[in-house]
Amino acid sequence: MSNVLIADSGSTKTEWRLLRPNKRSKTIFTQGLSPYFLTAEQMAAILEKELKLPEDPDEVYFYGTGNANPANAKMVKGVLKKCFPKAEIDVQHDLTGAARALCGRTPGIACILGTGSNSGYYNGKTIVKNSPGLGYVLGDEGSGAYLGKRVLQYYLYQTFDEELKAKFENAYTDSASAILDAVYKQPLPNRYLAGYTHFLSGNRGHYMVENIIEDGLNDFFFQHLCKYRESWSKPIHFIGGVAHAFRDVLRELGHAYEFEIGQIHEMPMDGLVAYHKG
Repeated sequence: MSNVLIADSGSTKTEWRLLRPNKRSKTIFTQGLSPYFLTAEQMAAILEKELKLPEDPDEVYFYGTGNANPANAKMVKGVLKKCFPKAEIDVQHDLTGAARALCGRTPGIACILGTGSNSGYYNGKTIVKNSPGLGYVLGDEGSGAYLGKRVLQYYLYQTFDEELKAKFENAYTDSASAILDAVYKQPLPNRYLAGYTHFLSGNRGHYMVENIIEDGLNDFFFQHLCKYRESWSKPIHFIGGVAHAFRDVLRELGHAYEFEIGQIHEMPMDGLVAYHKG
């Protein structure tokens, strides 16, 4: 038996789970390790500062955003190899992690709705179809960044009614100029935008809030799920904070589209642990 380290990394945070024979597992959270936003040196610095393990792993399975790009996966693997020189390292895209966590070894469609969004058809072994991910500027329909952008549009265009405007200004202190600066000039604007989904979660029931949520998630269904012919024959599963927070809307949309909505979880780690133990 060996020590197995599993990582689930999004743009915002990374969850690490160390599985040890005959001992309790250890969970640690660090910053997200996206190769689109961080250099190898920055990743290594984050791991050195934040990832404190009681024992070294023999095997590392890293599932992370951006790793569908071979160059990114190679960079991440290099960082991990320097941190764990004696371990076997396997780096996969976060969508593969979602599929393994949600579907196990059974075919289905796996979706990520977190800071960003993604989806793919999984044949029980690997992702064989993937709707193009265009990132938070051009795509990421249904994601936290996508919904947060809509919240800011409603506020800055003065579309909110007086009730919601007052609630927004009570919850957030950023001026219009500060918002634009954060989006266009500061690092990690996708995380900044996604932070405004909390405003939606906290104001459910207001028709404008419900419209933003339903429209944003419907865009994901229309632009992505409708492109898979398997959507009408295989279960569709979801992972991520946005998916979990608005799971009622996902199920309503699934009914409207005549899709079978399967599992909806906030985090994939328990599913990944079951997959690797199996």
